[in-house]
Amino acid sequence: MSKLSVVVITLNEEKRIGRLMEDLSKQSYRDFEVILVDSNSEDATCDVAQAYEESLPELTVHKMSTRGVSLGRNTGAKLAKYERLLFLDADVRLSANFLSNAMSSLEEKKLEVAGVYMGSSELPMIHKLGYGLFNGGLYLTQFFFPTAVGACIFSSRRVHQEIGGFDEEIVLCEDCDYVKRASQTWRFRFLPITFGFDPRRLDQDGTFKMGFTYLKANVRRFFFGEMRNNEMEYKFGHYSEQ
Repeated sequence: MSKLSVVVITLNEEKRIGRLMEDLSKQSYRDFEVILVDSNSEDATCDVAQAYEESLPELTVHKMSTRGVSLGRNTGAKLAKYERLLFLDADVRLSANFLSNAMSSLEEKKLEVAGVYMGSSELPMIHKLGYGLFNGGLYLTQFFFPTAVGACIFSSRRVHQEIGGFDEEIVLCEDCDYVKRASQTWRFRFLPITFGFDPRRLDQDGTFKMGFTYLKANVRRFFFGEMRNNEMEYKFGHYSEQ
């Protein structure tokens, strides 16, 4: 298997980043580095992450002076040492065999870029329903208008460089734009695995309200293209602690 660069973006995630760092330190697959790109957090996010230097020997913590989802991911990709890339959000949870299963599936399916479904095994029924509907949409659209969950996307340095990375002018659905552009040259598919996705976004915005927001955004993208002029206001990092 090839080596992997894991890019994690953070903003005021001191209460959650330790969980992801712990999950990464317990992976059965070990040939990876972790690059944490922080969007100038006002809490101890970077300190918590830095405490995992011993269990994650190839750990880099980079703090930016400005904020931005796409900026953070692009910054991490520039710092990456390895060809294979994995972009993660700070509130993601991974099983111990996640990276091993993902890397095997990527090689087996010969994929340069791929999405991952959201897991909901330990969540309440309302979340299981919401995640199920969302995953169903991801499965269907991958064949004609690829979308993805930016919290967990596999790519490669070649793909990232050739498509110009994440579009930093897009606030909402920059992840979907990324895989859509990549799919125009490389085959895009979802891997038959799941990752844990913190339900705080659903809890605070409302399951169906959030689902409708993304449905509306992607329908608009399909007919009118990407949103670069704040057509649908969406703020990065607006979720409160729970």
